[in-house]
Amino acid sequence: MENQDKLEQDKQEEPVSLLSRSLVTGFVGGLLGGFFGIVLFYFNFSEVSPKSYLLRSWLTASWIDSWLGTVLSILMIGVISLLTAFIYYVLFKKINSLMMGIAYGIVMWFIVFYIIQPIFPNIPPLMELSANTIVSTVCLYILYGTFIGYSISYDYNDTMYKLRADKERKS
Repeated sequence: MENQDKLEQDKQEEPVSLLSRSLVTGFVGGLLGGFFGIVLFYFNFSEVSPKSYLLRSWLTASWIDSWLGTVLSILMIGVISLLTAFIYYVLFKKINSLMMGIAYGIVMWFIVFYIIQPIFPNIPPLMELSANTIVSTVCLYILYGTFIGYSISYDYNDTMYKLRADKERKS
C-alpha cells in the first residue's frame, strides 16, 4: 500500500513539450510586441497602430478606439503570434543565432508592411509611410523576431544538450 501511494512531494511533474513552450513564447512575444506597438503609436513614433491592422480595417464600431479595442488588438496579436512561433519552430529551431531572429523579424516586417498591406485599406502603402514609422516598426519587428527566434532556439538547444547528457550518463 505504501509503495502505491506516493507522497505529493515525490511525484514528478510531466514535462512540458518543446513545442508547447515555443507556442507560449510566441504568445508572450505577441503580447509584448502588440503592447510596444501601441506605445509607439501613442508617442507618435509610428503612424500605424496594431488596432489599424486588426480592427479598423474591417470594423467601424466606436469601441475600437477605447481601451477595449486596445486590449483586444494586443490579444489578437498574441494569438497570431502563435503561428509565427510555430513557423520559426518548424523551420529554424536548430539555428542558435541572434542573426536568425533578426532576419526573421525583418522578413515578418516586410510581409506585413509590403506583401499583405493591400488587404488593409486604412493603412498607407509602404512608400507613403514616414521615416519614423518605418524605422520604429522595423526596430520593433527586429526585437520581436529576436525574442521569438532566440528563445525558441535556445530552448531547443538546451533541451537537446540535456537529453544528450542524460543519455551519456545512463550509458
